[in-house]
Amino acid sequence: MGTPIDAEELRTLFLFEGMTPEQLAEVVASSEVRTYPAGSTVYRAGEPSIALWVLLDGTLRLVRHADGEEVVVNQTDHRGSYAGAVRAFATSAGAAAYPTSLHAVTDCRFLRWPANDFAAFVHKWFPMAVHLFDGLYLGIRTTEATVRQREHLAQLGTLSANLAHELNNPAAATVRAAGQLRDRVAHMRQKLGMIASGTLDPAMIARLITIQERAVEIASKKRDPLSPLQESDLEDEMVDHLEDLGFDHAVDVAPVFVSAGLDTTFFDDVAAEVGDALPSALAWLGYTLETEALMDEIEDASNRISTLVASIKQYTHLDQAAHQEVDLHPGIDSTLVMLGHKLGDIEVHRDYDTTLPLVPAFAAELNQVWTNLIDNAVDAMDGHGVLELRTYRDGDYAAVDVTDHGRGVPEEVQGRLFEPFVTTKPVGQGSGLGLDNAKRIVEKRHRGTIGFTTGPKGTTFTVRLPLTGN
Repeated sequence: MGTPIDAEELRTLFLFEGMTPEQLAEVVASSEVRTYPAGSTVYRAGEPSIALWVLLDGTLRLVRHADGEEVVVNQTDHRGSYAGAVRAFATSAGAAAYPTSLHAVTDCRFLRWPANDFAAFVHKWFPMAVHLFDGLYLGIRTTEATVRQREHLAQLGTLSANLAHELNNPAAATVRAAGQLRDRVAHMRQKLGMIASGTLDPAMIARLITIQERAVEIASKKRDPLSPLQESDLEDEMVDHLEDLGFDHAVDVAPVFVSAGLDTTFFDDVAAEVGDALPSALAWLGYTLETEALMDEIEDASNRISTLVASIKQYTHLDQAAHQEVDLHPGIDSTLVMLGHKLGDIEVHRDYDTTLPLVPAFAAELNQVWTNLIDNAVDAMDGHGVLELRTYRDGDYAAVDVTDHGRGVPEEVQGRLFEPFVTTKPVGQGSGLGLDNAKRIVEKRHRGTIGFTTGPKGTTFTVRLPLTGN
């Protein structure tokens, strides 16, 4: 049980200094003073919200529980600070439970005002304020929910657009190559029929098939890429040589033969083996090599689609535990894939420490951090420049640097950059929730740190994550 409070002491608190003697008397009659030693708990989150608590002396700490962790909302020794059933008077108040926990950091004295008495007092003396504060509270909650929902939808829209673009390219390439492949196979059948219907004996056909296999084998070997000038010179040389051999359609097939890595000596051997059947044999060989190239294109496009799907799973960490020991590099790389369409002409430089140990982390949440940092870096460079990604060990921490060579963070917002709704982007292009969310994930969820250095030549954000769980 507590002790009564004197009306004059009440008047020294900012909450009560403007009250009339009658009002103060009602407060004194319905409240009491309670003391708590240092380290004790006044109330815990989730308990029935049965009282308003006002600090008279000492230091309090207000803690909110989120995602299994305790977040310090406020720690203060300011007399008159209050917590608990703050909105007991409001008709739109949620469930009657404390949303936070209140702890005494030092020996504390609190005024305990029962919620029912507090609500009755406010309704009696300040009826208009009840309606105003209730409406204001609902407005703020609705606005915040709308803005956060818009931010999430914007991120989802960006991700969807990037994926649609990245998937469209290989999918379109597959469709185009498949159509061309059907046409080339049809022509191969026709040429084979023409060869088989002539005077060629079975031994000649066998030699043609051997030539075909040898050409395919040469084409499958990796070679150093040719410059456009080198390629053009070789094509001209090939055209002249094939025409000298009596082939009238050399211009059509020379690029195919050069791209496959065949030289003029190869066709001298072919001419010696097939004789008068050379024109049909060369056309057939051209279709064969085009078919191989188209199949390679389809395979490459299909692999790109598979890689994108794997990156999506890596990015979202589907079918994996929420908290686990992870390699940071696949998460960063999958984020680059997700933002591939936005990277545009930006050159990405990776400097990864491959000896970096696994990090205990919520992997999908960390990918949100990389998304925000890389997305901001791209915006800072207006789609042109160099994006540097570096990982390294910093004592007992794994560190990740995301560096852009953009315009830097304006001085007027540097001190508030991690606050909610602060953004350097033009109006309508950013909600200012990205870095606030990144800071929460790094510092609250992972017990790490996030900071930045900036100047006219660019900005570097550094994320440090502990290598051992806390």
